[in-house]
Amino acid sequence: MPPAWWERPPSLVTSPREARTVKLGLTLPSFVDDPAVPLAVASAADEAGLDGIFVYDHLFRRAADGTRRPALENVALLGAVAAATTRIAVGALVFRAWTRPPSSLASAVATVSRIAPGRVVAAIGAGDSESREENETFGLGFGTMTERVDRLTDAVCATRDHGARVWVGGKARAVREVAAAEADGWSAWGGSSEWFETTAGAVRAAAVRPSFECTWGGLIVLGEDDASARMKAERLGASDGTIVGGPATLARAVDEYGRGGADWVILAPVDSRDPENAIRLGHEVKARLVTG
Repeated sequence: MPPAWWERPPSLVTSPREARTVKLGLTLPSFVDDPAVPLAVASAADEAGLDGIFVYDHLFRRAADGTRRPALENVALLGAVAAATTRIAVGALVFRAWTRPPSSLASAVATVSRIAPGRVVAAIGAGDSESREENETFGLGFGTMTERVDRLTDAVCATRDHGARVWVGGKARAVREVAAAEADGWSAWGGSSEWFETTAGAVRAAAVRPSFECTWGGLIVLGEDDASARMKAERLGASDGTIVGGPATLARAVDEYGRGGADWVILAPVDSRDPENAIRLGHEVKARLVTG
C-alpha cells in the first residue's frame, strides 16, 4: 500500500489547488475534573501564537474501557478561557442545539462575547448517535433528525449577529444546508482532504452570508519528530485516522486541508492535557505553514 500523503517527502506532495490563508486552532482538554488543566493549555496556546482554542460540549464521555469520564460544562469553561486569554479566538466545537433552548444558548454566547469582544466562535451542531446516551441519561430526549435540524436552525438564527461568528458543525446533508443558508461557516470533523475539498466547495458555493468560513478538525499525535510521534501514538493507542508526526509532517497536513478550502484547521491532540502540544504547534508547526 502506498504511503498516505502526509507520510510522503515534501517534494512529492504537489497540488494545483490555490493555497489559502489557514488559521490554526487547538482543542482543549474538556474531559477532566480540574479546570486548571484546560486553562494551562489555553494560556500556552495564547502565548505560542495559535489562532484559536476550542472546547467540547459533552455531558460526559465513555473511555475506551467503558467507564464514564467527567466533562467540564462548556459554557462555563468557555467563559473562564475567554477571561484567562488576551488575543486568541475562543470557541465551542460544537454546542449541541438540542441540549439548550435557542434563546438560552444565544444569551450565553453573547455574554462570553462581552468578555472577549471579537474573539468568540460559536459552532453549533444537531447532535448525532454519540449524543443519544448523554441526552437520555439527563432526561433531555434525542429527537428525530428533522426535529434536531429544526432546533439547530432556531439556535443558529438566535445566536448569530450578537458578537460571535456562528458556524454549523456536522457532515449530514441537512446540517450542511443549514450552514449554507443561515450561518457564518461550516465545520467538519474528520474525513480526507479530498472529501473535504469537494464538500467544502459545495457548501461555500451555496453559502448566503458574507465571509463564509469552512473548517476542518481532527485528531493528532505530535512529537519532536516522526519517529517519536509514532512511538507516542502507539503508547496512547491512537485510533485510525489520527494524523501522527513531527512538526514538518503536521504542517504538511494542515497545508493540504488549506489547499482543499479550509480557512481553519483545528487539531485535537490525543494527549490533550499536555501544554507542550500548544507550544510546539505555535512555534514549530505554524512557522512551517505554506498556507498560513
